[in-house]
Amino acid sequence: MRGSERASLLLVGLHLHSLQVVFSANTGFSMSIYDVTSRSIYLRWSKFSGASSYRVTATAVNSVGHSLLAYFSDGTLKSTLTSLIPNTVYAIQAEAIDKNGITLAETQTVQSTAPDVPVIDQAYSKLSNSITVEWRAVPGATSYLLAAQDGDACIETVVTKSPGTVMGLEPATSYRITIRSVNAGGKSRPSPSRKTTTVLSAPVLSASSPSCDSIAVSWKAVYMAVGFSVSLMRSDGLGRMLKQNTTNTSFVFSNLDPGTLYTIKAYAWNANGLPGDDFTYNQRTIPSLQCGSEYSVSVTAHNDAGSSNPTDAVSLKTIPCAPGNISIKDDEHGNLLVSWSRVNFGHYYVVFVKSDDGLEVYCNTSHTQCHFQSDCGFTYFVSVFAYNNAGQSPLGDVFNYTTAPCCPSNFRAVPVSSDTVEVSWAPVRGAEMYETKAASGRGTVLCNDTATACTLSALRCNTRYNVTVYSFSEARGSNTSCASKYVATAPCSPEIKNISKEALSVISVHWQSNNEEATYIVTARGEAGLWHCTSSGNSCTLINLPCGSAFSVSVVARSPAGQSLPSYSVPLETAPCCPKDLKLTQVTQSVTNVTWSAGMGAHTYATTLESPKGQARCHTLQNYCLLGCITCGTNYTVSLKAISETGLTSHCTYQGYSSSACCPSGVKLYRLGNNGIRVYWRASEETISYTTDLRGSKGNFTCSPRSGLSYCDITEIPCGDVYTAVVSPATDKRLKLTFCPKKIYSVTCSGSSVGMVIYRGKSSAEHI
Repeated sequence: MRGSERASLLLVGLHLHSLQVVFSANTGFSMSIYDVTSRSIYLRWSKFSGASSYRVTATAVNSVGHSLLAYFSDGTLKSTLTSLIPNTVYAIQAEAIDKNGITLAETQTVQSTAPDVPVIDQAYSKLSNSITVEWRAVPGATSYLLAAQDGDACIETVVTKSPGTVMGLEPATSYRITIRSVNAGGKSRPSPSRKTTTVLSAPVLSASSPSCDSIAVSWKAVYMAVGFSVSLMRSDGLGRMLKQNTTNTSFVFSNLDPGTLYTIKAYAWNANGLPGDDFTYNQRTIPSLQCGSEYSVSVTAHNDAGSSNPTDAVSLKTIPCAPGNISIKDDEHGNLLVSWSRVNFGHYYVVFVKSDDGLEVYCNTSHTQCHFQSDCGFTYFVSVFAYNNAGQSPLGDVFNYTTAPCCPSNFRAVPVSSDTVEVSWAPVRGAEMYETKAASGRGTVLCNDTATACTLSALRCNTRYNVTVYSFSEARGSNTSCASKYVATAPCSPEIKNISKEALSVISVHWQSNNEEATYIVTARGEAGLWHCTSSGNSCTLINLPCGSAFSVSVVARSPAGQSLPSYSVPLETAPCCPKDLKLTQVTQSVTNVTWSAGMGAHTYATTLESPKGQARCHTLQNYCLLGCITCGTNYTVSLKAISETGLTSHCTYQGYSSSACCPSGVKLYRLGNNGIRVYWRASEETISYTTDLRGSKGNFTCSPRSGLSYCDITEIPCGDVYTAVVSPATDKRLKLTFCPKKIYSVTCSGSSVGMVIYRGKSSAEHI
């Protein structure tokens, strides 16, 4: 599989669910994953026609060098990949292979292993229907599955962190406790088990008051109980507590106050002395009078003779009745205000407020209201008693009041991209749901969830949002007093408007600036490397770009809120490089050969020689060119254009070029004396110096007259030979030009002296 295909597979696969079936395109070959643990992935695949074996490869996405390769026969259609790394994403590929080793079809998927197996630190029971478990957190686990097993019965519950509690258990029962870690990939194997026994259930009390100073308590036997503890105390907290341990199932408390409400608690213990759940019961001794009443009391004596006259009547006021019209309110300062109606003969009142965490406070007042400090997310149980000299009123209605859930504090709002912000917070007391709100001047985005995190998407880039997390409960609704914080999204992606060439190797990039307080970074990326420039405006200049190179140019915006997505890339091509070396060689009197080295990025070249007498030019794909119509003895300006395939042009200039002087005309040879030869010519210019060469089989002869002369004498030349005569302009570097015409002469002998000089024509030889 090619690298680009594998990258696409990984990107898509990371969004797949844990158990999945993936089909290979147009083949019908499929693979499914039916179970996942911390170190194993269980998979099966469909049979493929023509396959003689199957190959399965699993590669860890984020772990270098960790991969598995396995081969299976055509009869094997499922397998287990083992020895994997917990909490790791694997790219899995199954291939159907024929007998020649050719892959017929393939299918791929991505699957994460489950987190590692957790280890239980301790498991204990405080209530008869539950067991609490503590463990160390496992990396990568998003939740944990607690299980309590008793024979074939198994109760499971999902929790997010330690400690966790399994509810719905039976009292005085031994359970085998295990825990698994869970993530999107699956569940780990169960941890080593712990045996834990739930505590005893509470004895269910029934009570009565056989007399005004006694209370009889009874209960049914409790399974596995060896003893019971029963305690009694006035509900108003006055007096001392009476406690009795017994192995019986009943007990009578005596010497009590008449007409008084008592709170009775009882629990059982097992053979190890561990207490179980407790049970609470309220019972009042039998009053003889009505509450809140005034009686006239007189005494009459009786005997067999009759009754005496009654004594003078005395007024008797009974205990007050329980206060009514109780109301509970919480104010903005975090206080509970409890108020009630006055009752007859009530001298003062005591209000008891007990929170759901067991803490109890009270208020003693002669008024009809009390203030209590309250906390968010608590449920409070409120009871009010009236008192006078006769004692305490009966217990009235017990009210419960739940305060608003607490607000998440110190929540984190992290911009992820230009349109997404991740918000997370710690769970708070009393909250059953959370609402995350992001408000800006252009609208509001809401997110509701029971989890303590929320991803706000579809936000506007480069926008300041006021983010608030509200808590919600069924009892009190939403807490609207939660504080907010401002979060800015990352800048918007810039848009490149145009790219202009300012000078050689200098490029200006212009974009639309649509962000506040953003810095823009321009990047030119190519085979030659990376070039950057930074600006807070809407343009930036890239300098020292190499010639003849192709780049992809993009812009990103960066601010304290983050970095934008890059702009769409714009292609950029720099002008070709000028050839470093250019050489001119005169081939003939009117033709010059020009050669040069290759220029990076150049596709064609245009070479020009220009003078007041005319111009010579050529356009070629090669790195050489023959220029004709050159005028001899002329100074030329040399220039070259390097042109890319897209038409970008670099104008290159070089040192000037001077063509050689013109060759002389009318070259003739004359006899000079007995053994001498005079070479004569017509000079093209009077100031030019010439060089004469005679070459024959008996010797070579050269003469160079002074400037201005149009002849040259050669003495002591052998006769009886054929000579090639060339007259050419002399060069500064003493080089001889090879393109001037060559003439052939025969020099005969007259005795031992030079005889006739006969012209034989022009030489066709290229070199002398």
